[in-house]
Amino acid sequence: MAGIDSVEGFEPRFKRVKPPEEGERIKVVDGKLVVPDKPIVAYIEGDGIGPEIVAAARRVIDAAVEVAYGGRRRIVWWELYAGHKAMKIYGELLPEDTLNGIRYTLVALKGPLETPVGGGYRSLNVAIRQALDLYANIRPVYYLGQPAPHCYAEHDNFVIFRENTEDLYAGIEWPADSPEAKKLREFLKREFGIVLREDAGIGLKPISRFATHRIMRKALRWAIDHGNKIVTIMHKGNIMKYTEGAFREWAYEVALKEFRDYVVTEQELYEKYGGKLPEGKILVNDRIADNMLQQIITRPWDYEVIVTPNVNGDYISDEANALVGGIGMAAGMNAGDFMAVAEPVHGTAPKYAGKDLANPTAEILSGALLLEAMLGWKEAAQMIREAIKRAIKEKKVTQDLARHMKDVKPLRTSEYTEVLIQYLREMKP
Repeated sequence: MAGIDSVEGFEPRFKRVKPPEEGERIKVVDGKLVVPDKPIVAYIEGDGIGPEIVAAARRVIDAAVEVAYGGRRRIVWWELYAGHKAMKIYGELLPEDTLNGIRYTLVALKGPLETPVGGGYRSLNVAIRQALDLYANIRPVYYLGQPAPHCYAEHDNFVIFRENTEDLYAGIEWPADSPEAKKLREFLKREFGIVLREDAGIGLKPISRFATHRIMRKALRWAIDHGNKIVTIMHKGNIMKYTEGAFREWAYEVALKEFRDYVVTEQELYEKYGGKLPEGKILVNDRIADNMLQQIITRPWDYEVIVTPNVNGDYISDEANALVGGIGMAAGMNAGDFMAVAEPVHGTAPKYAGKDLANPTAEILSGALLLEAMLGWKEAAQMIREAIKRAIKEKKVTQDLARHMKDVKPLRTSEYTEVLIQYLREMKP
């Protein structure tokens, strides 16, 4: 059996950090993750409220693992640095030590990192995804009883697979007054007869067969592993025919060529099966993006796994989480084939930083997703979700949820963390 770490032949080199002596590395053997009982897992505190919520998440995760496995399993945490803390230590926002550290551990829990709007430095979150080729942004959406504006909130139960490396978020763009934009406008006019206004900034929207194939492949494997019955391709292919339209076609290509024994298309469902999905099959269908944004509100029970290009995925993820109460409860994970960084969907919330007021639930749920999807420790992950569900039911919540409940005194971040740990310790494995 041949074993590799993150990439074959990778030998980590570090300048200012050193992996813990205790614990073992997660490895890839014959195309599968092999997780020891004491895996080394990296963490990055992040900016703003990051240090507080990551600390809370680590404590809750540790408690869940201890209870679920009776002390037989334990995470050995290793701190890496990005953002303002990295600047103080390294003089740069995203040091190579941090990227190599994640390559070493394969899995990491990350707090939010600051991204300036309109100027300043490039998004560190995007830089990490691209540097490590974390091509799949995975966002589960589920209802745990929290205050929610959606009348069908109990039916909101989907997982969104957003392609992470291409589309407009690839960052290929030029300011309107730049020499590059001028050259492009002249080239387009000369070669293709396309005339753009002289004050137009220009961005490119690349979508490839390669990237589409692998995000669809990952979504279908998730559906198979989790018993999902519907995988929906979200796209705007009626307008952007050779980018998002191609995404649709290439996604079907994977489904029909690589997963033929598992899938049925919507056309086949009605032509061959009278509209009734055969036992053991997965329905693969597609929806136009604007219609899809409406459908998850009016017919959420029709959707389970949603696969989408980058920009659409950003929109629908936030909308879906708003339906169940907002991004304060929204877990997320950026994953490659054998590597993943779990992180909340929300930002740094600087006005709450250091005040012991922030809701750590999204960070905690991101950690639970990491436990389940990467370590395979499903029991601990489910216990975390059950503890959160109980806390909401008993109105033991932080200020962002308490303000939507009557006569509820909000808990501080630290108090809420203690409540969850107590609930976990009362559970039986």
